[in-house]
Amino acid sequence: MLPTLDFKSVVDCYKVIFFDSFGVIKNYKGLVPGIKNTFDYLREQNKDYYIVTNDASRSPLQLAQSFHRLGLDDLTPEKIISSGMLAKEYLELKVTHGIVAYLGTKNSAHYIESAGHQTMSIRDITDEVIEQVNGVVFMDDEGYRWFDDLNKTVNLLRKRNIPAIVANTDLVYPLTKTDVAIAVGALADMIEKIVGKKFIRFGKPDSQMFMFAYELARQKQHLTKQDILMVGDTLHTDILGGNKFGLDTVLVYTGNTLPANAETNIMASGIVPTYICNNAVVEI
Repeated sequence: MLPTLDFKSVVDCYKVIFFDSFGVIKNYKGLVPGIKNTFDYLREQNKDYYIVTNDASRSPLQLAQSFHRLGLDDLTPEKIISSGMLAKEYLELKVTHGIVAYLGTKNSAHYIESAGHQTMSIRDITDEVIEQVNGVVFMDDEGYRWFDDLNKTVNLLRKRNIPAIVANTDLVYPLTKTDVAIAVGALADMIEKIVGKKFIRFGKPDSQMFMFAYELARQKQHLTKQDILMVGDTLHTDILGGNKFGLDTVLVYTGNTLPANAETNIMASGIVPTYICNNAVVEI
């Protein structure tokens, strides 16, 4: 098992830090205690950073505002790379007309609307408009009636040969210190198996998000992948995605991965982080 290191000793070795959001910067209680010190330290040391998140429930502006309400005023929309941004690009290129139905909240539909599409919550799809639906997007685990609307999604995808886009691939997210809740990625996996069609996925561990953030960071300074650290709480998204893209990774224990289970999960999955830290806090 890798030793547990002090986060500052790790972060000092890199020019740019990519952070996951939920489970690293914040959790079910709010900000991870002491995390503001980390961003103060990065600013003092002139280290660049980005939030690379599978959260497609809100726009980058709304996500930034949620951080501001928690006291992280430096986190601007330009610092946030979300899976919803990549789903938006796909919709702009591949779905040229008609209705795009979505599973999620009204806020999550921002990405579809900003791509110029007519949007409609899956709960509002009727027999009268079903032939106009040319895409379905899995955005969030909230904003609809699970039983009714998941069944409606299954039958829509059985009747219509249209793309299904998964804008958030997370299977679960931390609900309390010990419990998790089912995320929309798990619902998409279930429905994909039922309808027997291949869905289009955006978000970690896919490399597109890391490439997007990497190119943004390289616009500011000369970098190689060896200059960047990915910080995450989940082996199968944050750590696997960072590893696949060629980044060093650090697993933290403030989210999905519990210290008691870490060694077993790493051994079983074969997904090995470069480092392990208790949290992403720089102690000052």
